[in-house]
Amino acid sequence: MSRQTGRHFLQIPGPTNTPLAVLAAIAKPTIDHRGPEFGRLGLQVLADIRTIFKTRQPVIIYPASGTGAWEAALVNVLSPGDQVLMAETGWFATLWKTMAARLQLDTTFIEGDWRSGIDASQIEARLADDKQHRIKAVAVVHNETSTGVTSDIAAVRRAIDRARHPALLLVDTISSLASIDYRHDEWGVDVTVGGSQKGLMLPPGLSFNAISEKARQAARNGKSVRSYWDWEDMLAANAKGYFPYTPSTNLLQGLKVAIELLHEEGLDAVFDRHKRAAEATRRAVQHWGFEVQCRNPAEYSPSLTAVRLPAGYSADRLRATILARCDISLGNGLGPLADTVFRIGHLGDFNDVSVAGTLSGIEMGMRICGIPYRSGGVDAAVEYMAGNGAPLAA
Repeated sequence: MSRQTGRHFLQIPGPTNTPLAVLAAIAKPTIDHRGPEFGRLGLQVLADIRTIFKTRQPVIIYPASGTGAWEAALVNVLSPGDQVLMAETGWFATLWKTMAARLQLDTTFIEGDWRSGIDASQIEARLADDKQHRIKAVAVVHNETSTGVTSDIAAVRRAIDRARHPALLLVDTISSLASIDYRHDEWGVDVTVGGSQKGLMLPPGLSFNAISEKARQAARNGKSVRSYWDWEDMLAANAKGYFPYTPSTNLLQGLKVAIELLHEEGLDAVFDRHKRAAEATRRAVQHWGFEVQCRNPAEYSPSLTAVRLPAGYSADRLRATILARCDISLGNGLGPLADTVFRIGHLGDFNDVSVAGTLSGIEMGMRICGIPYRSGGVDAAVEYMAGNGAPLAA
């Protein structure tokens, strides 16, 4: 193989591109995780990460993938045999349900079509019927990475409240945190699950549980076996900036800088940038003559777009062609969407030119593969971004 020239476009829906400043922080010498320098770092990142979740409550940081944070959420607040109400929005909601069952929880799955978000009225109806309050938690995904569908978490909280039900609210924000507006405290979320490798612009390896006081009290009474994931051990050590076991010291150095970059841009500007990229991408896709996987415009994801190819054409062949010819990585279809859908990530560290370059590569790949489309999708995206950009610097 000859060497690929130019930069690689990592346009999957995570892991995302890591800014040079974050990489430089990660590359600093490893420090003593029991020493005073680390204690200061730990206190700072543990405080600052709360601003990203929009919470005043503790955020626990694990050296783990987002899947680890899922498990931590479940085993801390629930006991074997507890009932959990979940909603089928796609591949990752399904995986979370599978994990819950393996942890001996009694799961009820509200079926979905993988093209729509959570129907809060169904959650309200299930909880209203649960007169004995056997359901202990509602566990949902904010942004379904497999489908590009964002659900209304505030509506889920209102549904729980209208049903006058004490169930805890657990939310996965792995592909929405720091990309889509999210409000842990305001929306009354009890446990928010997050990961480092998407909107936070870090490599994989850190995961998060933002926890409410109600969740912490439930954890004190929970009977699930836990050791590594135990919140109280973490919180006791975190009080002085430390961890009960060896943390990911260099990733925490990177997290400090990543949060600084997000604050420097401003979270509202970050969210606007993601929404602008998503709208530009959808305009290109629709101009080409394709459907996006998400049916309801109100649920379109700002962090990724899943694209449905016409019947008879292979999404995997298209992705392979684009990778080989343009050095662009796109996300594959998962589960029942395999080889029929490809996913364009527009989250994390990117700009308008990143979006335009990605769409150009996709259009080139479709031409090479002989997929019928209407040319000019890139122009439609560029026209939108040119008229709806961020304010010019002074």
